[in-house]
Amino acid sequence: MVCIKAHKRISASGAKAETAEDPGSNPGRAIMKLLLTSYGIYNKSIASALKRIAKGKIRIAFIPTAANVDHGDKEWLIKDLVNCRKLGPVDIVDISALPKANWLSRLKKANVIFVGGGNTVYLMKWIKNSGLKKELPGLLKTRVYVGSSAGSIVASRNLQACSDFIYGGEEKNAPSGLGLVDFHIRPHFNSPVFPKCIDKNLRIAAKKLSGDTYAIDDDSAVMFVDGKITVVSAGAWKKYSGKKTSNKYLRKKFIVDHYDT
Repeated sequence: MVCIKAHKRISASGAKAETAEDPGSNPGRAIMKLLLTSYGIYNKSIASALKRIAKGKIRIAFIPTAANVDHGDKEWLIKDLVNCRKLGPVDIVDISALPKANWLSRLKKANVIFVGGGNTVYLMKWIKNSGLKKELPGLLKTRVYVGSSAGSIVASRNLQACSDFIYGGEEKNAPSGLGLVDFHIRPHFNSPVFPKCIDKNLRIAAKKLSGDTYAIDDDSAVMFVDGKITVVSAGAWKKYSGKKTSNKYLRKKFIVDHYDT
């Protein structure tokens, strides 16, 4: 049983939240839904969040492409798949290994597109080269995008939150991302596997980024639905403010709901 300790419309800093545009002002329009995680469907709270925003029985198309060039044990990838399978049928769709007609037809049969972790730059390369970047806006009119680690980082306008760039390089050196959201996700907050991903370093690094950065641990996720941000957390997370943006990709103000579970 999930215990929700807080359900208030507050910003991560505790300030009063701004009100988003009324979704009912344009009935029938498509609403973009994303669930950006550090380690996939890692706990019941994140699973419940996905169930809330996915329509009907969950059918997942799992894109493992980012893991193709990562060496070593893939226990983390297997756990991602197992946790997805607990929610419903899973089709594994590698966009780097299949012709477009094949992967596109299979993504269309799912109501959840799960983009797994691994090498962020390699993943984004194949999202572009395969043609998925062009197809995603249409697909996401009726499907939920779930990112895990690298799959969450690529949702932003660029890959600056990737470990390859965030701790030293300037933002202009990072490849462009999908531009689905106007903020950054920094996964694996406080993880011993990513020793640099701690508050002391992120406070400095995030100031160089355009827009806010949400650092989330493996027990946390950021849910984005129609311009509204909800932090779902059974662990630790923190919001860092960066350089101001023009909100080019988002035409509404944010609401942040903070669920501690």
